[in-house]
Amino acid sequence: MKKIVKYIIFALIALLFIGTFVFLFKNSRPEAIQYNEHEAKLADISRTTVITGKITPRNEVNIKPQINGIISELRKEAGQMVKEGDVIAKLRVIPDMNSLSSAQSRVRLAEINLKQAKTNWEREKALYDKKLVSDEEYDQVLQTYNQAIEEKNAAQESLEVIRDGVSSNNTTGSSTLVRSTITGLILDVPVKVGNSVIQANTMNEGTTVATIANMSDLIFDGNIDETEVGSLVEGMPMRITIGALPDYNSEAALEYISPKAVENNGANQFEIKAAVKGTGGQMIRSGYSANAEIVLEHADNVLTIPESALEFEGDSTFVFVRTEDNFERVPVETGLSDGINIEIRSGLKEGDIVRGTRVINIDKKKQK
Repeated sequence: MKKIVKYIIFALIALLFIGTFVFLFKNSRPEAIQYNEHEAKLADISRTTVITGKITPRNEVNIKPQINGIISELRKEAGQMVKEGDVIAKLRVIPDMNSLSSAQSRVRLAEINLKQAKTNWEREKALYDKKLVSDEEYDQVLQTYNQAIEEKNAAQESLEVIRDGVSSNNTTGSSTLVRSTITGLILDVPVKVGNSVIQANTMNEGTTVATIANMSDLIFDGNIDETEVGSLVEGMPMRITIGALPDYNSEAALEYISPKAVENNGANQFEIKAAVKGTGGQMIRSGYSANAEIVLEHADNVLTIPESALEFEGDSTFVFVRTEDNFERVPVETGLSDGINIEIRSGLKEGDIVRGTRVINIDKKKQK
């Protein structure tokens, strides 16, 4: 019995040894090198680039107050449509004390002049009624009196505007009402009730009460590298996509190329703008990040092969063309490339089979 067990053990060891030898022998044998093969065929080819940028309205207007004051009422909010002349906010006036004092002094002086002019006129009229003064003298005194009345009214109106923001003679033109200057969508209302606001002047830009834009007239604003800007011309078509709207795409027309470069992360880039043709029924928001694909060059119905089939030696380019029993190295002249396929201008004909990249045995790679 013990001898039988020994024989079995010896047999198993022998089988294991033989199996290991066969496995190592098979793996040590060189495998035949295989390559992908591609057919030279006619196709359209183009070189494109993708430009990153954002969608903005062409006309975006900041609405500012005509006087200094405090926001007492907000009648509109961001997201609402407004028409030109619609009231956005109402102000409570905070008059400038120097201007107010000057206006009050002007009113008092005008009242004094009017009182004296009225006295002179009444005296002159009494003499005129008795035929003691000429028409010319009477008319001069009457004119002075009328001028004094107008000066008093103008001084009073100026005081009311400075003090109240509106005059009693022009309530519809009140400067306490902040009105929209265009028809469009309110993008932002950066103030709240109680905030102080100032009017624009030579010393400051003034407080923005609201930002309004016409969202039916949009542009793509982006930057392109200096290596590609030379291929652009105004009027070139572009295709716009927006990351936040996966189903959205729109045509656009290039309408502006900046004549001056700006440095961005160490690279010179040029600003471009393109008119977006329609919103496609989508709600487009100002500032959406977007991509613009633009065709820089294209060639139609040309002979093409995968660019990976090319081999380079110095300034020359070669491909391996299949013959009856092998591959023959052939020089070729290349043209336009889209990064995957490349145009072959000479050296090949339609239907030729060229050698591509080497085929990797995935199963063998996993074993190793």
